[in-house]
Amino acid sequence: MSGRDLFCQPRRIRRGAALTLVFASVLMAGAATGSLPETDRPGRKTPADTGRSTASAHTHEDVAQAAQEAMAAGTSPMEAAERAVSRSGDRWGAVYSPGEYEEFEEALDGQYTGVGLWARRGGDGRIEVTRVRSGSPAAAAGIRKGDRLRSVDGRKVDGRPVTDVVSLLRGDATDAAAGTPVRLGLERGTRAWQLTVRRALLSTDSVTVRSLAGGITVIRIAAFTKGSGDAVRTAVRQAPAGAGIVLDLRGNSGGLVTEAVTTASAFLDGGLVATYDVEGDERALHAEPGGDSTRPLVALVDGGTMSAAELLTGALQDRGRAVVVGSRTFGKGSVQMPSRLPDGSVAELTVGHYRTPSGRGVDGHGITPDLEVERQVLERAETVLSGLGQ
Repeated sequence: MSGRDLFCQPRRIRRGAALTLVFASVLMAGAATGSLPETDRPGRKTPADTGRSTASAHTHEDVAQAAQEAMAAGTSPMEAAERAVSRSGDRWGAVYSPGEYEEFEEALDGQYTGVGLWARRGGDGRIEVTRVRSGSPAAAAGIRKGDRLRSVDGRKVDGRPVTDVVSLLRGDATDAAAGTPVRLGLERGTRAWQLTVRRALLSTDSVTVRSLAGGITVIRIAAFTKGSGDAVRTAVRQAPAGAGIVLDLRGNSGGLVTEAVTTASAFLDGGLVATYDVEGDERALHAEPGGDSTRPLVALVDGGTMSAAELLTGALQDRGRAVVVGSRTFGKGSVQMPSRLPDGSVAELTVGHYRTPSGRGVDGHGITPDLEVERQVLERAETVLSGLGQ
């Protein structure tokens, strides 16, 4: 039996680095906050000192040239750019349509376009609604947990991967916007009916907080979207004095690096979080002073912990601030730069890599937990906290 949130990133967006919310480009995050100088914008060139800068600069030029030549020839610039990226060997490079990139920016703002329901595919292949978001179009239409979703816009969904159902609900094939209609076929017991709902721009809950016995606070971060760092800091301030915290980063595929640094600032009293290079230029990311640096802390990770989440994990581990529990992380530690192509599409190409405070590279390696655990991870975290003075 498999399950997945139906407002998760659709399959076509998950094919690249940036749009899966994996590190989402240091450059984009900085540009959004005004923290990066104009020389960090796409098109910048600096002397090579690692061998990567020349290659990445050439890749940008090759992709842009391929798109321009395709446009002059009356063919698809986006398809030509995709071929150029494929030839470059850039593992995380990708090209996105204007609609896809707009969707990405909405996601980083903590928003998504959808109908507001979660579902899973049962062993019989049928799609079952597992949760309906309060105030969403699905809730307003009377859809309930346990209902069966049989069709979307006339297409049967039984037996389909949930990612395909996501794509249909969001209208990915047509870059459907908020307000566009989608017709759903539903079943509840012996009753079967159809209804039309309109997609809406909904907000995500990227940070959730709950309490365990003994005053332990569990802070789960699903992705580093805008405001998630402040939400973590608030949760830390509101946690019982002296009680331990479990920072759950399992399945966190990354996001805005600025939010990961803000999260680090909740647990560190200033200091280095990570270093990174952009076409040979070395940069550093620092935590703000004043974080809670004494409270017992355990960070949970797994193979789905990626990019900005790995950056945070590496900082907490290297600085001796947290005991990391779980399984080895994914190993995505590269930086992408966005550049606009002649037809409005966007190419995201790798320009550098980041390292933990001790200088460890993450890309292709991941982070090994202090305590490797496959099962009952949260229970083991509670045990570790008790040993830390929880």
